[in-house]
Amino acid sequence: MTMSGIDAQTAFHIDAAHFAVGERTLLGAVSLELQRSRVYGLIGHNGSGKSTLIKLMAGQQPASSGAITFARRQLPQWGARELARALAYLPQTTPAATGLTVRELATLGSYPWHGALGRFRAEDRQHVDEALALTDMDGFADRLVDELSGGERQRAWLAMPVAQNAGVMLLDEPISALDIAHRVEVLGLVRDLSRKRDLCVVVVLHDPNMAARYCDELIALKDGKLLTRGTPGEIMRGDVLKGIFGVEMGVFAHPVTGQPVGYVQ
Repeated sequence: MTMSGIDAQTAFHIDAAHFAVGERTLLGAVSLELQRSRVYGLIGHNGSGKSTLIKLMAGQQPASSGAITFARRQLPQWGARELARALAYLPQTTPAATGLTVRELATLGSYPWHGALGRFRAEDRQHVDEALALTDMDGFADRLVDELSGGERQRAWLAMPVAQNAGVMLLDEPISALDIAHRVEVLGLVRDLSRKRDLCVVVVLHDPNMAARYCDELIALKDGKLLTRGTPGEIMRGDVLKGIFGVEMGVFAHPVTGQPVGYVQ
């Protein structure tokens, strides 16, 4: 234990993190503790603060007030390259990848380990090959990213944080452009990686049913505030879902898996 009392299994300790732009509050005093070896689904309607929270956790922007501790050190104490070795972040909107092949894009994930001018090791190549296979993109390795369909491009970008081999993955809507088959594959991959690599994964999802199926815990935001958190069984209840999404919802048990499934009444 450290002086702060945060143990080694704690990936993030968020203490009243708040973010505002001028007079507009995008996230208001959220406090959370997130553990390793777990997948957390961030859910809520558009504008609830999900993307803002994950950007703060990724160090993409500083909190206006409050503190975010990652691996027992506050985020401002991390150097950029050191943080990139420990934390992989995939934003909702990815930049252009003009002229890059899928393999070259995935290879960018290994740069924090050897640097742009450093030597690309056999270990790095293995991580890239594994990432391409895991994301079902090995058959597209030599294709230009800009020539891919939306879903293929999204999987190509997902290969990069997988190749990064970091201890934490922060994914902002990684399945929004995917068909149902690849949504299942990608979220299944994320869950398996969390188990095999002892990862803390935080993923922003719009579909509460997909979140409930693949996440260990759901965290619901509303109007920039933490509304509730709990297991899928605790969150997937009609009254709780109505409070999150503002519409009447019912829940039934999946006839095969027994998992709760929500629907709009």
